[in-house]
Amino acid sequence: MKKRIRNHERKMPLTELEQFLTGRIWLREFMPFAQEEVDSAIAAGKIGVKKGITENKECTRCLERSPQKIISFNCAKCQSVCYYCRHCLKMGRVSSCTELIYWADPSPKPKTPHSFIWNGLLTNAQQRASDEVLESLSCNQSHLVYAVCGAGKTELLFPPLAKALEKGQRICIAAPRTDVVLELSPRIKAVFPDSVIHTLYGGSPAETGFAQIVIATTHQLYRFENAFDAIIVDEADAFPYSFDPSLEGAVIKAKKRESPIVYVSATPSDRLLKEIPNQSKIFGRFHGHPLPVPQFRPLWNYRKIFSKNKIPKSLTRWVNDRLAKKEPFLVFLPTVELIEQAIPLFKKLDARIEKVHASDPERKEKVLKLREGKISGVLTSTILERGITIPNVQAAVVGADEAVFDSAALIQIAGRVGRSSDFPAGEIVFFHNGIVRQMDKAKRQILFYNKEGFR
Repeated sequence: MKKRIRNHERKMPLTELEQFLTGRIWLREFMPFAQEEVDSAIAAGKIGVKKGITENKECTRCLERSPQKIISFNCAKCQSVCYYCRHCLKMGRVSSCTELIYWADPSPKPKTPHSFIWNGLLTNAQQRASDEVLESLSCNQSHLVYAVCGAGKTELLFPPLAKALEKGQRICIAAPRTDVVLELSPRIKAVFPDSVIHTLYGGSPAETGFAQIVIATTHQLYRFENAFDAIIVDEADAFPYSFDPSLEGAVIKAKKRESPIVYVSATPSDRLLKEIPNQSKIFGRFHGHPLPVPQFRPLWNYRKIFSKNKIPKSLTRWVNDRLAKKEPFLVFLPTVELIEQAIPLFKKLDARIEKVHASDPERKEKVLKLREGKISGVLTSTILERGITIPNVQAAVVGADEAVFDSAALIQIAGRVGRSSDFPAGEIVFFHNGIVRQMDKAKRQILFYNKEGFR
């Protein structure tokens, strides 16, 4: 289906400087424009200037005010005692004598035609949720989409996004993890091919034009202020968003004052469930098949066995079975150190097995290769617990009893399996050194979803 979304066009285009700064708050010294052009716009009142650290010792960019993170130092630049923010230091140092700039004289945003191209059909549950999200957005009310992994959460957002574009609104889709952003970006761009869409994450390439849709990690929202008519927070329960209050503050700062937030999660927190009255719940997958239920299998003393440069026998059998059936697989391990220790052993089973963790610069490429069948399987940390879809993938958790795998993580990992309508079933195994509460909780929750989803 191809639908043209039309609205009135503004005759004069935004300048490149205005396109870049509208809705942003940016370190003046890092502006990708000539200093003379920036100075001229400041003198004309088009660009506003804010101190990097306020008199109350609060970071203007990330709103951090903790004395442990707003630190004094002898500043060589201004030759006096300055304060700087340790919390958002990786995005460029903000200090008392640095300046953050923003577009202070916003013009009406260009309202250009958009295309909405999607040939899919929503299930009854997806359609109901999509209509409910659209109703909440039309009333400027926040909304929670509580839907199981594989329910088709992204697809049900397409109609509300199309409506927002039709109204000339600017929307942000934010997620805590880069992997989720990279998974969402091509899907959104394919559905709205004529819209300007920016994808922002640490190290992302520069993009031009005024973006009507911004797909970004929640950290990138430190650099926005009063920018969006609505924000969709995908995987709202995920680390680090769920553990860092400043990221929630960044979302609130990035949206306009009355703009709503749509939270999307398969495992929402108790707080979200209590605080957001408008909710849509989908406990069945879009293809109508149940969620794979995890199997519990003992893997006694697995760390000791790995330390002897061996793979536990039952894990070896599981991997060899996947290799024999030519099924792509994910093996989740509790620590990066254990991944590094184990990968040479697994490569003896198959040289095409790779490793992935948060600091791996090639993890995007490796996930793509797994999807394309160029590698057979991946040893990974919880970095891949969500936001990736691999047809026919099988999954195993080594050390499902360890604290790093809480019940939400285990549910998300199980949710990687059986997502495709061509391969709606699959195997998810929790290898353990003793069954613990979070394992039982995850299994009970999945059984509950399956029961509710088939009512």
